[in-house]
Amino acid sequence: MTRPQATLIGTSAILLWASLAALTVLSQPVPAMLLNALTFGIGGVLGMGWLVASGSLGKLRGLSWQALAFGTAGLFGYHALYFSALRLASPVEASLINYLWPLLIVLLSGLLPGERLTRGHIFGALLGFAGAALIVLTRAPSETQPGAALGLLLAFLAAITWAVYSVGSRRLAAVPTEAVALYCLGTAVLSALLHLGFEETLWPQDSTGWISVVVLGAGPVGLAFYVWDIGVKRGDIQLLGVASYAAPLLTTFGLWLTGAVELTPMVGLAACLITLGAVIAARAGQKLRQGAVAAKEDRVA
Repeated sequence: MTRPQATLIGTSAILLWASLAALTVLSQPVPAMLLNALTFGIGGVLGMGWLVASGSLGKLRGLSWQALAFGTAGLFGYHALYFSALRLASPVEASLINYLWPLLIVLLSGLLPGERLTRGHIFGALLGFAGAALIVLTRAPSETQPGAALGLLLAFLAAITWAVYSVGSRRLAAVPTEAVALYCLGTAVLSALLHLGFEETLWPQDSTGWISVVVLGAGPVGLAFYVWDIGVKRGDIQLLGVASYAAPLLTTFGLWLTGAVELTPMVGLAACLITLGAVIAARAGQKLRQGAVAAKEDRVA
Protein backbone atom coordinates (compact mmCIF):
# COMPACT_ATOMS: atom_id res chain seq x y z
CA MET A 1 0.00 0.00 0.00
CA THR A 2 1.43 3.38 -1.01
CA ARG A 3 1.52 6.45 1.24
CA PRO A 4 -1.11 8.34 -0.86
CA GLN A 5 -3.42 5.29 -0.79
CA ALA A 6 -3.12 5.03 2.99
CA THR A 7 -3.80 8.75 3.31
CA LEU A 8 -6.94 8.45 1.18
CA ILE A 9 -8.17 5.52 3.27
CA GLY A 10 -7.56 7.50 6.46
CA THR A 11 -9.49 10.45 5.05
CA SER A 12 -12.64 8.30 4.82
CA ALA A 13 -12.71 8.26 8.63
CA ILE A 14 -13.23 12.02 8.60
CA LEU A 15 -16.38 11.60 6.52
CA LEU A 16 -17.68 8.98 8.95
CA TRP A 17 -16.93 11.15 11.98
CA ALA A 18 -18.89 14.01 10.44
CA SER A 19 -22.06 12.19 11.55
CA LEU A 20 -20.82 11.45 15.09
CA ALA A 21 -22.32 14.48 16.82
CA ALA A 22 -25.68 14.30 15.03
CA LEU A 23 -26.10 10.58 15.74
CA THR A 24 -25.14 11.16 19.38
CA VAL A 25 -27.84 13.82 19.67
CA LEU A 26 -30.39 11.45 18.12
CA SER A 27 -29.43 8.70 20.58
CA GLN A 28 -30.59 10.70 23.63
CA PRO A 29 -31.27 10.11 26.48
CA VAL A 30 -28.67 7.30 26.58
CA PRO A 31 -25.93 8.38 29.07
CA ALA A 32 -22.35 8.75 27.88
CA MET A 33 -20.82 5.57 29.31
CA LEU A 34 -23.73 3.37 28.25
CA LEU A 35 -23.52 4.86 24.74
CA ASN A 36 -19.79 4.13 24.76
CA ALA A 37 -20.42 0.52 25.81
CA LEU A 38 -23.13 -0.10 23.21
CA THR A 39 -21.39 1.48 20.23
CA PHE A 40 -17.93 0.09 20.90
CA GLY A 41 -19.45 -3.30 21.62
CA ILE A 42 -20.98 -3.22 18.15
CA GLY A 43 -17.75 -1.97 16.55
CA GLY A 44 -15.67 -4.60 18.34
CA VAL A 45 -17.97 -7.51 17.50
CA LEU A 46 -18.13 -6.48 13.84
CA GLY A 47 -14.35 -6.19 13.77
CA MET A 48 -13.81 -9.62 15.30
CA GLY A 49 -16.34 -11.09 12.87
CA TRP A 50 -14.38 -9.60 9.97
CA LEU A 51 -11.12 -11.06 11.35
CA VAL A 52 -12.65 -14.53 11.63
CA ALA A 53 -14.24 -14.36 8.17
CA SER A 54 -11.01 -13.14 6.53
CA GLY A 55 -8.77 -15.57 8.40
CA SER A 56 -6.82 -12.69 9.96
CA LEU A 57 -7.35 -13.61 13.59
CA GLY A 58 -3.79 -14.91 13.83
CA LYS A 59 -2.45 -11.37 13.36
CA LEU A 60 -3.46 -10.62 16.96
CA ARG A 61 -1.07 -13.28 18.25
CA GLY A 62 1.80 -11.72 20.16
CA LEU A 63 0.09 -8.33 20.63
CA SER A 64 1.83 -6.62 23.56
CA TRP A 65 -0.10 -5.45 26.59
CA GLN A 66 1.43 -1.99 26.13
CA ALA A 67 -0.11 -1.64 22.67
CA LEU A 68 -3.45 -2.98 23.92
CA ALA A 69 -3.44 -0.58 26.86
CA PHE A 70 -2.50 2.40 24.67
CA GLY A 71 -5.17 1.71 22.07
CA THR A 72 -7.92 1.03 24.59
CA ALA A 73 -7.03 4.10 26.66
CA GLY A 74 -7.07 6.29 23.54
CA LEU A 75 -10.48 5.16 22.29
CA PHE A 76 -12.05 4.95 25.74
CA GLY A 77 -10.65 8.25 27.03
CA TYR A 78 -11.53 10.26 23.94
CA HIS A 79 -15.11 9.06 23.65
CA ALA A 80 -15.81 9.20 27.38
CA LEU A 81 -14.82 12.88 27.26
CA TYR A 82 -16.54 13.65 23.94
CA PHE A 83 -19.87 11.96 24.62
CA SER A 84 -19.97 13.60 28.07
CA ALA A 85 -19.27 16.99 26.48
CA LEU A 86 -22.12 16.56 24.02
CA ARG A 87 -24.50 15.77 26.87
CA LEU A 88 -23.46 18.84 28.91
CA ALA A 89 -22.86 21.64 26.39
CA SER A 90 -24.33 22.78 23.09
CA PRO A 91 -23.57 19.98 20.60
CA VAL A 92 -22.35 22.49 18.04
CA GLU A 93 -19.97 24.29 20.37
CA ALA A 94 -18.70 21.11 22.02
CA SER A 95 -18.05 19.50 18.63
CA LEU A 96 -16.16 22.47 17.28
CA ILE A 97 -14.00 22.83 20.39
CA ASN A 98 -13.29 19.11 20.08
CA TYR A 99 -12.12 19.68 16.52
CA LEU A 100 -9.03 21.43 17.75
CA TRP A 101 -7.46 17.97 17.43
CA PRO A 102 -6.54 18.36 13.75
CA LEU A 103 -4.41 21.42 14.58
CA LEU A 104 -2.78 19.54 17.45
CA ILE A 105 -2.04 16.55 15.18
CA VAL A 106 -0.34 18.76 12.59
CA LEU A 107 1.81 20.42 15.25
CA LEU A 108 2.63 17.28 17.27
CA SER A 109 3.45 15.27 14.14
CA GLY A 110 6.48 17.49 13.63
CA LEU A 111 8.03 15.72 16.63
CA LEU A 112 7.90 12.30 14.94
CA PRO A 113 11.04 10.75 13.44
CA GLY A 114 11.29 11.46 9.75
CA GLU A 115 8.64 14.21 9.85
CA ARG A 116 9.20 17.96 9.64
CA LEU A 117 6.89 20.94 9.88
CA THR A 118 7.19 23.68 7.30
CA ARG A 119 5.78 27.18 7.31
CA GLY A 120 3.18 25.96 4.82
CA HIS A 121 1.98 23.26 7.23
CA ILE A 122 1.70 25.75 10.07
CA PHE A 123 0.02 28.44 7.97
CA GLY A 124 -2.46 25.94 6.53
CA ALA A 125 -3.21 24.57 9.99
CA LEU A 126 -3.81 28.06 11.38
CA LEU A 127 -6.14 28.93 8.49
CA GLY A 128 -8.13 25.78 9.16
CA PHE A 129 -8.22 26.58 12.85
CA ALA A 130 -9.44 30.09 12.05
CA GLY A 131 -12.30 28.60 10.04
CA ALA A 132 -13.29 26.31 12.90
CA ALA A 133 -12.97 29.17 15.40
CA LEU A 134 -15.15 31.39 13.23
CA ILE A 135 -18.00 28.91 13.50
CA VAL A 136 -17.64 28.88 17.29
CA LEU A 137 -17.42 32.67 17.62
CA THR A 138 -20.50 33.31 15.50
CA ARG A 139 -22.69 30.91 17.46
CA ALA A 140 -25.02 32.11 20.19
CA PRO A 141 -23.39 31.62 23.61
CA SER A 142 -24.61 28.69 25.67
CA GLU A 143 -23.78 29.92 29.18
CA THR A 144 -27.41 29.47 30.20
CA GLN A 145 -27.19 25.72 29.66
CA PRO A 146 -26.30 23.92 32.93
CA GLY A 147 -22.86 22.35 32.78
CA ALA A 148 -21.94 24.12 29.52
CA ALA A 149 -18.56 25.33 30.76
CA LEU A 150 -17.63 21.86 31.99
CA GLY A 151 -18.82 20.38 28.71
CA LEU A 152 -16.54 22.69 26.69
CA LEU A 153 -13.62 21.84 28.97
CA LEU A 154 -14.25 18.12 28.42
CA ALA A 155 -14.40 18.75 24.66
CA PHE A 156 -10.99 20.44 24.82
CA LEU A 157 -9.54 17.54 26.80
CA ALA A 158 -11.02 15.18 24.21
CA ALA A 159 -9.17 17.08 21.47
CA ILE A 160 -5.86 16.66 23.32
CA THR A 161 -6.55 12.97 23.92
CA TRP A 162 -7.30 12.18 20.28
CA ALA A 163 -4.29 14.12 18.98
CA VAL A 164 -1.93 12.29 21.34
CA TYR A 165 -3.52 8.94 20.41
CA SER A 166 -3.27 9.60 16.68
CA VAL A 167 0.33 10.79 16.75
CA GLY A 168 1.32 8.07 19.21
CA SER A 169 -0.16 5.43 16.90
CA ARG A 170 2.51 6.35 14.37
CA ARG A 171 5.12 5.10 16.85
CA LEU A 172 3.24 1.77 16.96
CA ALA A 173 3.29 1.22 13.20
CA ALA A 174 4.28 -2.43 13.69
CA VAL A 175 1.02 -3.15 15.54
CA PRO A 176 -1.51 -4.54 13.03
CA THR A 177 -4.68 -2.57 12.34
CA GLU A 178 -6.62 -5.71 13.30
CA ALA A 179 -5.79 -4.86 16.92
CA VAL A 180 -8.39 -2.07 16.76
CA ALA A 181 -11.08 -4.75 17.27
CA LEU A 182 -9.58 -5.53 20.69
CA TYR A 183 -9.33 -1.81 21.49
CA CYS A 184 -13.06 -1.48 20.79
CA LEU A 185 -13.98 -4.47 22.95
CA GLY A 186 -11.76 -3.22 25.79
CA THR A 187 -13.39 0.20 25.58
CA ALA A 188 -16.86 -1.39 25.68
CA VAL A 189 -16.01 -3.36 28.83
CA LEU A 190 -14.53 -0.36 30.67
CA SER A 191 -17.49 1.81 29.69
CA ALA A 192 -20.00 -0.82 30.85
CA LEU A 193 -18.30 -1.05 34.24
CA LEU A 194 -18.35 2.73 34.70
CA HIS A 195 -21.97 2.89 33.58
CA LEU A 196 -23.03 0.30 36.14
CA GLY A 197 -21.17 2.16 38.86
CA PHE A 198 -22.06 5.77 38.16
CA GLU A 199 -24.93 6.19 35.67
CA GLU A 200 -28.66 5.68 35.53
CA THR A 201 -29.64 3.25 32.77
CA LEU A 202 -31.62 5.08 30.09
CA TRP A 203 -32.31 3.36 26.77
CA PRO A 204 -33.22 4.99 23.42
CA GLN A 205 -36.89 5.98 23.45
CA ASP A 206 -37.78 5.12 19.85
CA SER A 207 -36.58 3.39 16.69
CA THR A 208 -34.62 6.50 15.63
CA GLY A 209 -32.58 6.31 18.82
CA TRP A 210 -31.83 2.60 18.40
CA ILE A 211 -30.92 3.03 14.73
CA SER A 212 -28.59 5.88 15.70
CA VAL A 213 -26.81 3.65 18.22
CA VAL A 214 -26.36 0.85 15.67
CA VAL A 215 -25.13 3.21 12.95
CA LEU A 216 -22.71 4.81 15.43
CA GLY A 217 -21.28 1.41 16.29
CA ALA A 218 -20.93 0.32 12.67
CA GLY A 219 -19.54 3.58 11.24
CA PRO A 220 -18.17 6.51 13.30
CA VAL A 221 -17.37 4.26 16.29
CA GLY A 222 -16.51 1.19 14.22
CA LEU A 223 -15.15 1.23 10.68
CA ALA A 224 -13.74 4.75 11.12
CA PHE A 225 -11.09 3.59 13.61
CA TYR A 226 -9.82 0.83 11.36
CA VAL A 227 -9.33 3.13 8.36
CA TRP A 228 -7.92 5.92 10.55
CA ASP A 229 -5.35 3.50 11.97
CA ILE A 230 -4.19 2.73 8.43
CA GLY A 231 -3.97 6.43 7.62
CA VAL A 232 -1.98 7.57 10.65
CA LYS A 233 0.44 4.62 10.47
CA ARG A 234 1.12 4.47 6.74
CA GLY A 235 -0.13 7.75 5.27
CA ASP A 236 0.70 11.45 5.47
CA ILE A 237 -0.28 12.25 9.06
CA GLN A 238 0.19 16.00 8.62
CA LEU A 239 -2.10 16.08 5.60
CA LEU A 240 -4.64 13.96 7.48
CA GLY A 241 -4.55 16.41 10.36
CA VAL A 242 -5.23 19.38 8.12
CA ALA A 243 -7.83 17.54 6.01
CA SER A 244 -9.66 16.90 9.27
CA TYR A 245 -10.59 20.57 9.33
CA ALA A 246 -13.40 19.63 6.97
CA ALA A 247 -14.95 17.71 9.87
CA PRO A 248 -16.19 20.79 11.83
CA LEU A 249 -18.07 22.03 8.78
CA LEU A 250 -19.47 18.59 7.96
CA THR A 251 -20.41 18.07 11.60
CA THR A 252 -22.20 21.42 11.71
CA PHE A 253 -24.13 20.47 8.57
CA GLY A 254 -25.10 17.15 10.15
CA LEU A 255 -26.34 18.92 13.27
CA TRP A 256 -28.31 21.31 11.06
CA LEU A 257 -30.09 18.32 9.57
CA THR A 258 -31.18 17.33 13.09
CA GLY A 259 -32.39 20.88 13.80
CA ALA A 260 -29.66 21.63 16.35
CA VAL A 261 -28.10 24.53 14.42
CA GLU A 262 -28.94 27.05 11.70
CA LEU A 263 -26.61 27.57 8.74
CA THR A 264 -25.34 31.14 8.27
CA PRO A 265 -23.14 33.04 5.78
CA MET A 266 -20.31 32.77 8.30
CA VAL A 267 -20.36 29.02 7.81
CA GLY A 268 -19.63 29.60 4.12
CA LEU A 269 -16.65 31.81 5.01
CA ALA A 270 -15.46 29.17 7.44
CA ALA A 271 -15.68 26.57 4.68
CA CYS A 272 -13.42 28.70 2.46
CA LEU A 273 -10.82 29.07 5.22
CA ILE A 274 -10.91 25.36 6.02
CA THR A 275 -10.53 24.36 2.37
CA LEU A 276 -7.77 26.89 1.70
CA GLY A 277 -5.87 25.70 4.77
CA ALA A 278 -6.05 22.10 3.60
CA VAL A 279 -4.82 23.03 0.09
CA ILE A 280 -1.87 25.04 1.43
CA ALA A 281 -0.80 22.29 3.82
CA ALA A 282 -1.17 19.64 1.11
CA ARG A 283 1.05 21.63 -1.25
CA ALA A 284 3.60 22.11 1.54
CA GLY A 285 3.71 18.35 2.12
CA GLN A 286 4.06 17.68 -1.60
CA LYS A 287 6.97 20.12 -1.94
CA LEU A 288 8.65 18.60 1.10
CA ARG A 289 8.43 15.09 -0.35
CA GLN A 290 9.64 16.27 -3.76
CA GLY A 291 12.61 17.93 -2.10
CA ALA A 292 13.42 14.75 -0.18
CA VAL A 293 13.26 12.67 -3.39
CA ALA A 294 15.48 15.14 -5.24
CA ALA A 295 18.03 15.12 -2.42
CA LYS A 296 18.08 11.33 -2.39
CA GLU A 297 18.62 11.22 -6.17
CA ASP A 298 21.48 13.71 -5.83
CA ARG A 299 23.17 11.51 -3.23
CA VAL A 300 22.79 8.45 -5.43
CA ALA A 301 24.21 10.33 -8.40
